[in-house]
Amino acid sequence: MTVDDGIRTLLLLMPRMVGRAKKIKVPPELSGFNLAPRHLSLFSYLLFDGPLTVNDLAARLEVAPATVSLMISDLGRQGILDRTPDEADRRRTIVSIAPAHRPAIHTWLARGATAWRTALAPLTPTDRALFVRTLAAYESALSDET
Repeated sequence: MTVDDGIRTLLLLMPRMVGRAKKIKVPPELSGFNLAPRHLSLFSYLLFDGPLTVNDLAARLEVAPATVSLMISDLGRQGILDRTPDEADRRRTIVSIAPAHRPAIHTWLARGATAWRTALAPLTPTDRALFVRTLAAYESALSDET
């Protein structure tokens, strides 16, 4: 496959992928909340990595801690997230998904996670790393052009 063949294929594939991902419905248990795609990334980190500090979330999401604090405050008021003081350092706050909403958030993320697992599992660790770097480079190149 030439570079142009790959580009042509991906230019057709990417909109279909995005369209299918957008069709993943918010579970009924979460439909009354004002949730947006930006919340998926935050929920993903908390679901896969467990409770995290505000600064850890900000670093992983690549946004300012103030931005994450606002999201967490909003989601905390809605009862979706729990905030507890860090026992090791009372100045820090540990953020986690409220147990009552954990199953619905898991359901919301499961379809995408399962699809990625299906796509990535047959690859070697080196191939997976290359694929992820390639997608990150694509995303970076798109943001450079704006």
